Amino acid sequence: MTADALLTGLDDEQRVAAEALIGPVCVLAGAGTGKTRAITHRIAYGVATGAYTPGRVMALTFTQRAAAELRLRLRGLGAGGVAARTFHAAALSQLGFFWPQVVGGSAPSIIDGKARVLAHAAERIGMKVDTATLRDVAGEIEWRKVSGLSLEQYEAAVTRGRPLPDRMDTERMLAMQVAYEQLKDERRQLDFEDVLLVTAGMIEQEPSVAMQVREQYRFFVVDEFQDVSPVQWQLLRLWMGDRRDLCVVGDASQTIYSFAGASSDYLLEFPSTFTDATVVRLESNYRSAPPIIDAANRLMRGRPGALTLHPATTDAAAAAVTQRSFPTDRAEARAVAQSIVELVDAGARPEQIAVLYRVNVQGALLEEALGDVGVSYQVRGSRRFFDLPEVKQAVLALRAASVSIVGEPLFKSVSDVLRSLGWSQSAPEVRGAVRDRWESLNAIMGLVDAAEPDLTFRRFTDELLERQAGQHDPTLSAVTLATLHAAKGLEWEHVFVIGLSEGLVPISFARSFDAIDEERRLLYVGITRARSTLGLSWASVGHQQRSNREPSRFLAELDTRTPGAARVARSASSRHPG
Repeated sequence: MTADALLTGLDDEQRVAAEALIGPVCVLAGAGTGKTRAITHRIAYGVATGAYTPGRVMALTFTQRAAAELRLRLRGLGAGGVAARTFHAAALSQLGFFWPQVVGGSAPSIIDGKARVLAHAAERIGMKVDTATLRDVAGEIEWRKVSGLSLEQYEAAVTRGRPLPDRMDTERMLAMQVAYEQLKDERRQLDFEDVLLVTAGMIEQEPSVAMQVREQYRFFVVDEFQDVSPVQWQLLRLWMGDRRDLCVVGDASQTIYSFAGASSDYLLEFPSTFTDATVVRLESNYRSAPPIIDAANRLMRGRPGALTLHPATTDAAAAAVTQRSFPTDRAEARAVAQSIVELVDAGARPEQIAVLYRVNVQGALLEEALGDVGVSYQVRGSRRFFDLPEVKQAVLALRAASVSIVGEPLFKSVSDVLRSLGWSQSAPEVRGAVRDRWESLNAIMGLVDAAEPDLTFRRFTDELLERQAGQHDPTLSAVTLATLHAAKGLEWEHVFVIGLSEGLVPISFARSFDAIDEERRLLYVGITRARSTLGLSWASVGHQQRSNREPSRFLAELDTRTPGAARVARSASSRHPG
């Protein structure tokens, strides 16, 4: 693809971002404004014009899925040699490479999770803790480390008012963390956060390491920059050295991981940190219908760093935002399931629909309700697609066949292999395990339909293995059930956000102004996942509860019955059977 062709189709603001190749660049990109398109075309344009050598560019993001998506897009734009990784993957690679030089021997092993080591630590110091407490202590360790705090600094933060988990006081918390660190040292183990800290330490303390890293990478692009933590920012600055070729992309309104140490301050303060930075604002929303954009703007109006979204199209045919109330959670789940049936009957595909909620336990009644009406669903964040036995079997079979089958049309090659595993062009009419297996294999066939016309069988399996490594799941023909956190970065034609009552959104333990503001941003993320329709609802009485709830304070701000606002249909459904 030529350099000029890479700029074709970008809007004016996206084009400014794509052409700003040198020096500090800050792209403030609202939800649905095409930020991934802008940054991938920017990188590819830099490669095509010769401004960038592919091997000296590092694109950074925060999840394996997002990194895999960047790699696929860059390859399609002719920039396949660019490294697109998570912060942790990049640091882990450098740790493994430099440890033998700096310390000697092989690098320590990385623990899969903290719970088991913490349980052993508790036993060592004679402390009895339950599973929930182990999770809470692990969360505190993660927050401390990504915030760049020593144990002494963490103790000072607790003294200044940082709340501790239930059943833990300062002395017990510090004792657990000290014992945890001692156990890891004895076993020559590192945890996830140590990878960043140790890599940063080697670059900072060893000039030869710093020189090699900075010789390798010259140009940096960081997506979702509002989610960067203090230790990630420190590592990024060490990677850069005294150079300034850094492009950051983010949206302060989508900062939803402050509890884990993320801070939008680095994004908001970027223009003052780099006074010569090129600042680009992407505010034309290509995703959502005008009523949905209006609701999102109303929710975030006046918040720090909030962008004002503008619809890229005025076509709002059949678009609506609805607010509904129900007597019980069960009534709410049944009503949403029935609405989904009506959408599917009207031609919507199940994979175009999502139901979002604040906490995982809210999904149980939805699963029951969707099962009762015969609608397939997938719970995002449960078992991963590439971990399913039938998918593992299919990937192995496809890879083996691609070695010997050459020259056939891709559809024939892949379909022949999948037919041998039980796939057919027509879906089984029965529900259950047989249908679930077919849906998994059919999702792989869906990748064939979306492939480039000249893609070879071998290349297809290469990309499939890359997806597997990055947990970049294909789309299943099923309604998505997900928490608001898990929905980040995704979008659907029709979205239902349920459980919008006080105690859920905002969550009961969000008491400070900052914590409640984070809940506001979380709802904003949920709202902006929708393209055509958005259903907002709450229930007066929770499942297995007797006390009445109040609607979320945020719903009053989204009630658009004030003059000049976009149309919002509001219906009371208190008579719906429970």
